[in-house]
Amino acid sequence: MSNAGSSRAFNVLFLCTHNSARSVLAEAIMTHLGEGRFKGYSAGSTPKGKVNPFAIALLEKQGHDTSEIRSKSWDEFAVPGAPKMDFVFTVCDNAANETCPVWPGQPVSAHWGVPDPSETKGSDAEIAAAFADTYRMLRQRISIFTSLPMGALDKMALQRELDRIGKGEAFGA
Repeated sequence: MSNAGSSRAFNVLFLCTHNSARSVLAEAIMTHLGEGRFKGYSAGSTPKGKVNPFAIALLEKQGHDTSEIRSKSWDEFAVPGAPKMDFVFTVCDNAANETCPVWPGQPVSAHWGVPDPSETKGSDAEIAAAFADTYRMLRQRISIFTSLPMGALDKMALQRELDRIGKGEAFGA
């Protein structure tokens, strides 16, 4: 999985059904924490067409650039000339019985399900708190992921570590 000798960053696609909250948060976090080594993208199987305003507000509060953030279909990444994905993560929450998109092809993939904050009912403060919790969970997983020694891991070892991250287990546990 090494991209040594290449100036190209690893491309990481986060998929969720509507691409309006979780996957968008993950895209921004990955690009920020990836520090040029990783580039985050996001998409959905049935995108809402607009990003949840709580997601935008949280990203801006955390200092992320939101100028490129938009809700889009995964079809954009399946056309000629689209960026080649090295990793694909689904962030839909199985507990909510959602349909998680499946990405075809050869990228290393894993399921990192987190609750959908846009389903939270209550006051604006309660909804914002749900978004903050989701952001924290994604940031923790992405931080662990970007710390993995990519050049030292073969594809099978990397898959095991990604699955552990998705289950909330620490690297090498």
